Amino acid sequence: MEYKTIIKMYESSFRANFDKPALTEYFTGESCNYLQLAEDITRYHILFNQLRINKGDKIALVGKNNTNWVKVYIAVITYGAVIVPILADFHPADLLHTINHSDSKLLFTEQHIWNNLPKEDGFENLIAAFNLSPLEVLYEKEAGQATKALNNIDNVFNKRYLRGFSVNDINYDDRDPNEVMIINYTSGTTGFSKGVMLSVDNITANVCFAIDHKFHFKGSRVLALLPLAHAYGCAFDMLTPLSTGSHITLLGRIPTPSVLMEAMVKVKPNLICTVPIVMEKIVIKKVFPQIEKKPIKTLIKIPIIRGFIYKKILKSMLDSFGGCVIEVNMGGAALNTEVESFLRKIKFPFTVGYGMTECAPLICYEVHQKYKPQSCGKVLPGMEVKIVPVTEDSSAGEIYVKGRNVMKGYYKNEEATATAIDAEGWLHTGDIGVLSDDNTVFIKGRIKSMILSAIGQNIYPEEIESKLNKLNCVTESLVVEEKGKLFGLIVPDFEKIKIAGISLTELKEIMMKNLEIINSLVAPYEKLCELRICKEAFEKTPKQSIRRYLYPQTACYMAL
Repeated sequence: MEYKTIIKMYESSFRANFDKPALTEYFTGESCNYLQLAEDITRYHILFNQLRINKGDKIALVGKNNTNWVKVYIAVITYGAVIVPILADFHPADLLHTINHSDSKLLFTEQHIWNNLPKEDGFENLIAAFNLSPLEVLYEKEAGQATKALNNIDNVFNKRYLRGFSVNDINYDDRDPNEVMIINYTSGTTGFSKGVMLSVDNITANVCFAIDHKFHFKGSRVLALLPLAHAYGCAFDMLTPLSTGSHITLLGRIPTPSVLMEAMVKVKPNLICTVPIVMEKIVIKKVFPQIEKKPIKTLIKIPIIRGFIYKKILKSMLDSFGGCVIEVNMGGAALNTEVESFLRKIKFPFTVGYGMTECAPLICYEVHQKYKPQSCGKVLPGMEVKIVPVTEDSSAGEIYVKGRNVMKGYYKNEEATATAIDAEGWLHTGDIGVLSDDNTVFIKGRIKSMILSAIGQNIYPEEIESKLNKLNCVTESLVVEEKGKLFGLIVPDFEKIKIAGISLTELKEIMMKNLEIINSLVAPYEKLCELRICKEAFEKTPKQSIRRYLYPQTACYMAL
């Protein structure tokens, strides 16, 4: 097959699907087809040109998922510039640092985000900032420059397209596959985030893999749940579907469970990309309580009837997701083992993959029919994985990856790049795992979170936490070490406690029982000394991973 970069894939897709719906905002109903999308992209190109933006210049983008966010993103990469998507929940000081560190010349954002920026600290390279919706000038380095450019868009457009904008006017200059197209600043765990430089080919490889595995196809429907500024959501809720002629519906904000279910039924998505915690909440909060009720709890023990009940549950779950789901792809964290086991029993079409921003993002994936329990899929074609032991007597080790998806490095940070990618081109992921003979990867945890016991045993907190999270009144947990002893930090199920009328004394008794149970399920060197009950949920990254580095220092405990 002839090689096409993502840029030329968009050119072909926008032409072939010109009259098909491209983008819709769920709450406002604002929508556009592919021809309208291409026309608006052209208008942004005119704006960039008026402001003398050159190919390779950086343009920052921060805001909630909406149609204008998508248009700016695609306009930047098809213009030949470098997009710098920034998560909307960055702290204002970190956001300002990111804008300056990335050498961004333009910023597209939202009024409230702009208002919170510590602008008194100054912009180093920024010549203008624009509000995403409506498009208006928020800042201009030279008085009147950005305003004039913005007001002149229609004039230039009308002169250039005297007969109106048509399919034949959709033309984008191709880009060198090896050039940087995206600088994606990770949420990070220490200090300021690092700018991951992703090439045209990094993105093209991910999108081509997704198309080959029918993540999206012409006319398929997408409900974008994840932040598009994050590599996972960006690749499979936006970049891939736009290349196939899919219809993307943007939620724009984190919905309540009821709104999410309503949106699923209305949009009827074909593929759902999400994080495990969303699926866990649905199963644990909605499904498990139903099968614990009599007579279902009794009937489900009878083999013949059990199969019938599982089919009913499967149909109910699929219907709640809109009834057209082909597969639910999860990533970013491990899936609760009890939830995973249940989903397999009812034959729910799910799979768990593995990736990171530095690989744009995919490293491993397997279709749900072949997915192995507790794994994160097989290593992708064009990628290699090797396991490098962190101790002499362990089969697990750090996961190293090499191949087409691996980033070019960290922007303006040669030291961090050299630490992450060795002289042979292997990216050191920081994850600990095992590689099977058939190239399936099993994640054990993070090197930074691994604890070495007094007798030299490797302790993976994530494995203990997975067991803890199954226990009574536990929503989530963290295992930490203090002075050579292990403790469990517990976020209780506040909703269950309230409904059941559980007192603080009863909660303490439940946790003492949980401590006995967990210590009966782990190795002697993994036993916990105490369970501490936290007053509030753990702080998380946009992909819903717990910011482990904050704990136990910032934990606030309940007095029992």
